[in-house]
Amino acid sequence: MEPVVAARADWLGEALGLELSGASSLPLTRRLYRALRSWVQSGRLASGARLPSSRRLARELGVGRNSVLDAIDQLVAEGFLETRPGAGTDVADLPFDRTAAPSEDSSRDPPPAASLSARGERLLSLCGASAGHHEAFPPGVPALDRFPDELWLRLLRRHQRRTPVAWLDYRAEGGVMALREALCDYLRLSRSVRCRPEQVLVVQGAQQGFELVARMLGDPGDAVWIEEPGYGGVRACFDASGLAPVPVPVDDEGMNPARVPAGHGAPRLIYVTPSHQYPCGVTMSLPRRLALLEAAERHGAWIVEDDYDSEFRYGQRPIAALQGLTESVRVIYVGTLSKVLYPGLRLGYLVLPEPLVEPFRRANARLHREAQYPVQAALGEFIAAGHFSRHVRRMRECYRQRQALLRRSLAPAVARGLALSEGQAGMHLVAWLDDPALEATLVARGATSGVTLSPLSDYYLEAPGHPGLVLGYAGTRDEEILRAGRWLAEEWLSLVEGQEASLSAPP
Repeated sequence: MEPVVAARADWLGEALGLELSGASSLPLTRRLYRALRSWVQSGRLASGARLPSSRRLARELGVGRNSVLDAIDQLVAEGFLETRPGAGTDVADLPFDRTAAPSEDSSRDPPPAASLSARGERLLSLCGASAGHHEAFPPGVPALDRFPDELWLRLLRRHQRRTPVAWLDYRAEGGVMALREALCDYLRLSRSVRCRPEQVLVVQGAQQGFELVARMLGDPGDAVWIEEPGYGGVRACFDASGLAPVPVPVDDEGMNPARVPAGHGAPRLIYVTPSHQYPCGVTMSLPRRLALLEAAERHGAWIVEDDYDSEFRYGQRPIAALQGLTESVRVIYVGTLSKVLYPGLRLGYLVLPEPLVEPFRRANARLHREAQYPVQAALGEFIAAGHFSRHVRRMRECYRQRQALLRRSLAPAVARGLALSEGQAGMHLVAWLDDPALEATLVARGATSGVTLSPLSDYYLEAPGHPGLVLGYAGTRDEEILRAGRWLAEEWLSLVEGQEASLSAPP
């Protein structure tokens, strides 16, 4: 018996037991017949699903086998079930649409609406609606088609076979030491991060790291500076934790602490993406970095440095992490492997100042539990053996080429005035627009044409944000970049020319 079919057989006896447990004046055989027929008609039992043997069903239901046989024979006679000598009893392949069959629950009142907390409602307001998956141009998605999956699967299998029994238990060490050592070496050499392996805390994605920071260092109502525009995921995390986000404007040099809105108390946290601001793409200048460090010291605040895709720079030398510029213990460095490898890996890490290492490790083990130790071990080898650095180099060249393709496909619009961000790093470009209505129209048309166009205005905490489009190119195949880019250029030209014609028309 196939594993999936066997699993169905395992739960079917229990489900029937629950169905027959209520009081009824009908004979047991009739009740069993009606339950199975209803499940077949409604699709709860799919075509080809295997039923347990009559002996097993009788044993699990605590009834005589003849009662089970009588019900099954009746369903076979009516064509709902099929029996084959030596192969058991299966649900027949019925010709009618069983998804439209009436359910015994169809007459019940609809369930009441969910009653969420005020915090839950605010969180949902930041989530947006799911628009479905389009290959072009979702931001933050890496080139999954270029990931070395065969090599990765070999490493996974080897480490899963060697998994120590202790790794199956609850863990509270901060992650597999081999991975923490490999990450530490990588960060010290490539990002100038000051750290020891013991300072690295492995978490299940950077988002979980932000949540842990918010819980451990912030109290409800505490102010947290965030970039304006900025990353919506961290804004949702801080808001859900009861913190009070304060939008700090971003310009060509990054976040400007001199332009913090008046009327807010001293910040408890300062969130920043200095190496490659998200989504605008600028790199924070050295004077701004020093000003931000000084502001953190002055206010007694913690800086949360999100270094989400600094590996991908084109024509520029790598920029040292903000954390490596100071001896201060005020910077928490947050890294993710979702952008470099693949999002489903669900692994990120924090580099914590010494005083926070032990409290964060204990709190993380209590709130989230540590997980995926075999996967962590495989990743440690992936990095230490040089596969990680080679993959980064390949992806850097791949993304350079894909950005060039996107620029080429948008060239007709750029020639007419469409402004694009410099794109000296990262996995996306920003197309700057002048009209919010133009942004809304392009986003709506893109959704109907299978093209994801993320509105730049959504990245602002305070409305109205500057209109524009965030175009992720890293995870989009070359041919799709050309198709979707040409479509966008044509749509933009059509709309802009229409606006110009309406303005020039005589009254």
